[in-house]
Amino acid sequence: MELRDRVAHRIKLRNLRLLEAVVRLRSMAKAASELNISQPAVSKAMGELEHAVGAKLVDRSRQGIEPTPHGLALLRHGSIIFDELRQGVAELESLSDPTAGEVRIGGSSATNVGIISAVIDRLSRLHPRMTFHIVTPGPAMHYHALRERTLDIVIAGMYAPVTEPDIASEILYDDQLVIVTASSNPWARRRKIKLSELANEPWALIPDDTRAGAAIIAAFRANGLETPRRTVTTPSVHLRNALLDTGRFLTVMQRSLVQLPVKHPSLKVLPLDLGATRRPTVLLTLKNRTLSPAAKLFVECAREVAKPLATASRRRRAI
Repeated sequence: MELRDRVAHRIKLRNLRLLEAVVRLRSMAKAASELNISQPAVSKAMGELEHAVGAKLVDRSRQGIEPTPHGLALLRHGSIIFDELRQGVAELESLSDPTAGEVRIGGSSATNVGIISAVIDRLSRLHPRMTFHIVTPGPAMHYHALRERTLDIVIAGMYAPVTEPDIASEILYDDQLVIVTASSNPWARRRKIKLSELANEPWALIPDDTRAGAAIIAAFRANGLETPRRTVTTPSVHLRNALLDTGRFLTVMQRSLVQLPVKHPSLKVLPLDLGATRRPTVLLTLKNRTLSPAAKLFVECAREVAKPLATASRRRRAI
């Protein structure tokens, strides 16, 4: 019997689940305890699985159980099988109520506070039974999380075009770095400001070793200036906003954060051009994967929320 025929007839979903638990916990005994079955039953199931694929799936050592290359391959594709089943069950449930599903979204600190929170606010008002799980995996993990199907959607600022052949990308709008302060700050009343005049003000800026931090450095240098001395260095949007509320601090942030989820009358974008600091905010999904009805609703809503930002960005480029 050929391998594909053995797989079709002999591999059980239960055994794939056992393999995942054994590898994750690095122990058959721990897997048996977690799944509330006997250890001999786990050993038997693992033997059946290895016989079905005709290859060793795990290695045993003093450090615990490790997957072989064959085991890793089976786990990777097995996760897709379970995801498709989960999506199938979710779709069946959505036939009776398509607005009661869950969506798993990945974002950056900026998009979480901005467009993602705006979409959640709108959808949760329209569809109170929808649930949302938000994570911030970091740029290096976005593609991995989509491929592993731990996320349905990613919305993040991208500094380079998406070239991954299995990742679909859609630009929602172009964002731009702007200098922001509180409306109560004296600088907010000035109609004309030179960037050099702000050098000695208290600044709260993101770290230099981030892509946005590097863009800020480049923007100041393009104006013949060094980055101003930081009073506070933090990646936290929330902390920078709290410092702005004091009326003393200046910061640099994406323009969208002043507009989403609602416009912030307490904040003022200063009339300064930081030059070529635009970057697209992109919606990423995995190609050839059918999104759940709830995820599709999220995508449609994200497009609607992004439309005014995209229009405003085009107008600014035309000026």
